[in-house]
Amino acid sequence: MKANTFRYAGVLALALAVAGCASGPGGGSIYVPAGGSSSRDEAPEPPQTSDRDEPRVERKSEQPEEPVRQQEYSSPSYQDEGDALSPAARSLIKRADSLMAAGDTQAAVAQLERAQRIAPRSAEVYFKLSEAYVALDQLGSAEQFTLKGLSLAGSDSSLQRAGWLLLADIRRARGNVAGADQAEARASAL
Repeated sequence: MKANTFRYAGVLALALAVAGCASGPGGGSIYVPAGGSSSRDEAPEPPQTSDRDEPRVERKSEQPEEPVRQQEYSSPSYQDEGDALSPAARSLIKRADSLMAAGDTQAAVAQLERAQRIAPRSAEVYFKLSEAYVALDQLGSAEQFTLKGLSLAGSDSSLQRAGWLLLADIRRARGNVAGADQAEARASAL
């Protein structure tokens, strides 16, 4: 008899649980939005707002596209004017010149690299670095620094002439006689 009582209690608890889940919190009614449509396939219309209440925000995809303008460059690898040296960079170059005269080329390179960080768009710094690398017999690096300095020399013809002559000397030391002759021709044309 005890087994039947437990069985009836279990069935009764299960029935009450199923009945409670089916009715839900609203007392058994199903929500139907205003307008009377009870079709589950149709979504209710969103509430209408007035345009006068809030400003219209256009998404990026809704904005008109602007035509892309192409910029014109006179010469992409050279600038018109070289940057002027700051007093700090000029001081470092003077210190490097003193170190070069004393024979301490590595210390001079360290000073010139600091000057380069201060004035990265100054041709004079690159030419001085090139001279220091020539003294260290690192001609490949010297040629690269000279070319970078030439690209930054701008319209300063005396600075350009000095750079082309420096490049000619470096190329001749590397055995590139034709390149040296071309660099000298560029220097004499200025």
